[in-house]
Amino acid sequence: MAKLTKKQKEAQAKVDGNKAYSVAEAAALVKEVTNVNFDASVDLAVRLNVDPRKANQMVRGVVTLPHGTGKDVKVLALVTPDKEEEAKAAGADFVGLDEYLAKIKSGWTDVDVIITMPAVMGKLGPLGRILGPRGLMPNPKTGTVTMDIAKAVTDVKAGKIDFKVDKTGIIHAAVGKASFEADKLEGNIKELLTTLVKLKPTAAKGVYIKSIFLSSTMSPGIEVDSKSFV
Repeated sequence: MAKLTKKQKEAQAKVDGNKAYSVAEAAALVKEVTNVNFDASVDLAVRLNVDPRKANQMVRGVVTLPHGTGKDVKVLALVTPDKEEEAKAAGADFVGLDEYLAKIKSGWTDVDVIITMPAVMGKLGPLGRILGPRGLMPNPKTGTVTMDIAKAVTDVKAGKIDFKVDKTGIIHAAVGKASFEADKLEGNIKELLTTLVKLKPTAAKGVYIKSIFLSSTMSPGIEVDSKSFV
């Protein structure tokens, strides 16, 4: 196991491993224990009491973080010519169709979100093995397959994220940057947790949220009190 640096030891000393912090306390503390020389991403890990192998316990959804993600999200709009101007006006970084399908087929995936139209989904099917593992395949459930291209692009640029429980029952999501004010991190965290509570599967029994941890890039994990989100 790698030895901790002096800064990492100082950061760990500030986190009480026996305490579950309120969202407000955790948001302030994560800023305090972040010691990297770049604007670190702040991430939330929520362990749910669900079995993702069962379709009726799958938790997946979208949420618009009120204060955005702090990330410049690169959007590719795969649209027909009549929708290109709409996509460009809304702020899509890349707009087109066949030329980008060819680039993706060749291995290009330098985007964060792909938005498309129902009529184009048939062309994307063969690219599933490339887009699927990277979480880039558009999906009607997340609003990335739609005829309202402008709204989809605007929402994503404003801080709309999609999340999905992994095979171990954990939701991982970025909720901002270490440069955010603590109250903005708090607002984003609460918005995500409130959305998760609303998505509780009826088949999930017992305590739904088992644990919540907040961390930034290379920081120690901070346990968040989950009782207020039961």
